[in-house]
Amino acid sequence: MRVSSLILLSLWGITHLMPAHAMPVFARYYKQQYGYMPSCHACHTEGGGTPLNNYGKTFKDNGKTLAAFGKMASLDSDGDGIVNSLEAQAKANPADKNSTPAKTGNWLDLASLIPKEVQALFPTIRAWLPKDAVLTATDIATAKTMGASLSMADENTIYIPVENQRPAGTALIFPAQYQGKTFFLLMATDKQLKITQIKVMNATEVPAAKSSSVYGKFVGMAAQSVPAPSSKDLDAAITQAVKNAGVLLYVRLKGA
Repeated sequence: MRVSSLILLSLWGITHLMPAHAMPVFARYYKQQYGYMPSCHACHTEGGGTPLNNYGKTFKDNGKTLAAFGKMASLDSDGDGIVNSLEAQAKANPADKNSTPAKTGNWLDLASLIPKEVQALFPTIRAWLPKDAVLTATDIATAKTMGASLSMADENTIYIPVENQRPAGTALIFPAQYQGKTFFLLMATDKQLKITQIKVMNATEVPAAKSSSVYGKFVGMAAQSVPAPSSKDLDAAITQAVKNAGVLLYVRLKGA
């Protein structure tokens, strides 16, 4: 399913900045191996930016390269009795036991690409434009001048809700790091890229992240203008992660 070209042209004038069919590097590897773009659900539990599922973990353990797919080909990551390569070749999800070559399911449909938590932030929205934020060397250099440390590993999916053929905001799921452990946050903005909400998606490794009071301080800030943290505690780790995510949004959507 594709969103109309009129919607593409209305997105802050960004079509010249972000290719219409851009993909994060790992999805490009998947397409090179199997001939089609996968959903983020191939490697993530609930869309781009969320924790890895078993297939994603195996991909990571095998080096996160094109060659990793060959090493994983004879494995059965989802335990449905069908090896990964046969499922992927049939456009079934090798990470979901309910998706098989005989019944692939809707994992490649646009509606399935939008995480439920993201949809819940925009309950009246019925149309979405997921855009893969592929970072260039210029983007990374620009982000550094803005106090954000980004790399190609930070490539992500930006979820854009569309209303009346115009963008109504953005949402991004992204990781944060604290004392060597990872947790995941969800940020929503309005169409001017002002933060409207930050919430915890998954904090199994850092439970204290759920009770932090820092999230409310970001509401109303321009995504690219979150101040750099001045300490090294958990709130600082959250702040830096939010800053990085906000700058990522800005450089890919506003072309800073």
